[in-house]
Amino acid sequence: MTRSARSYDAVIIGAGSVGVPAAFFMAQAGLRVRVVDRYASVGQGANKAAIGGVRATHSDIAKIRIGLKSIEILSTWEETWGHNIEWHTGGYTFVAYREHEARVLRDLLTVQHEHGLNIDWLDRDALLAAVPALRPEGLLGGTLSPEDGNASPLLTLHAFYDQACAFGAEFGFGETVTGIETDGGRVRAVKTDRARYATPVVVNAAGAHAREVARLAGLDAPVTPDSHEGGVTEPVARFLEPMVVDTRPLPGSANFYFYQHHTGQVVFCITPDPPIVGTDRRETSTFLPLVSRRMVDIMPRLRHVKVRRTWRGLYPMTPDGAPIVGWAREVEGFAHAAGMCGQGFMLGPGLGTFLARLVSGDVDPEDEAVFEQLSPYRSFAATEQLK
Repeated sequence: MTRSARSYDAVIIGAGSVGVPAAFFMAQAGLRVRVVDRYASVGQGANKAAIGGVRATHSDIAKIRIGLKSIEILSTWEETWGHNIEWHTGGYTFVAYREHEARVLRDLLTVQHEHGLNIDWLDRDALLAAVPALRPEGLLGGTLSPEDGNASPLLTLHAFYDQACAFGAEFGFGETVTGIETDGGRVRAVKTDRARYATPVVVNAAGAHAREVARLAGLDAPVTPDSHEGGVTEPVARFLEPMVVDTRPLPGSANFYFYQHHTGQVVFCITPDPPIVGTDRRETSTFLPLVSRRMVDIMPRLRHVKVRRTWRGLYPMTPDGAPIVGWAREVEGFAHAAGMCGQGFMLGPGLGTFLARLVSGDVDPEDEAVFEQLSPYRSFAATEQLK
């Protein structure tokens, strides 16, 4: 039987860090895919505010596996497909200035090594040799994972978009989903303000809007957006390789992180505490004084570097800080791919391969383990320690 022009194997809602790579891998696998997004082009949601870090350094096994796949894809992307996405293998270092953080980081090495991470604990002197600009006073050491890196979120997403289109994926921008049609407990179509798309599969990759999309199918996805701010400095001479992460909770912030882009700018972000819940993207007056004090405290040479601009984006958060990925039990053909908790850019490429196999029905035992850990039906009792 010939399929109509409006019939697809899968419709992905959201053309962001997860939806676009998923479309690429699904189209590459031979599926007919349509992506719809309310914004005017790819990456105009949370991806637009991403700072570009990509790591497999997690405490959560599923995220380690997905992160390793992302690094494999991004580090070889230019060689494979020809797009310059500004990939740089700079590494990540999680620093410890207190015994608590030192103990947590050391304890995590067992599971990280078991699942293929190239990571080690470096004592104070060894870490200072790797990252000389760190403040030595009080430094106990830290972990260093040299194969983590960074890339341009804008260039990367457009590269995935170009290749997805080359494999036949279709995109509809400025198109709002108004309904998900079901019949007999399974997905039949996606309705937008422009058209109706017949499909047996819907992938909810709507980021901060994932909960409202799930409700269109009579489902719930416990995803609540909160806002984080980032910034970038003027370019300075190269002095820093890895992304530096300080997980100490201090008044006003839970953690912060920064790295030097290959062009010289220092890019930085902070996790506010308490969270700023909601979808407000307006910048605050508290962000820059808060983050700058923390940055200068552990890297004094940043004291005189000028900040060029700041911005604010949304983190689609889940109760335990891990994504929600997998089939809905209540509605056959509805797949959750949401709640990336601010890590959509680093998880999206790897997760796209898992989603392509999920929709194609080619899931293997390792995939099943990942989907079980990220199941929409888990207890949400645990908390990812390096979220």
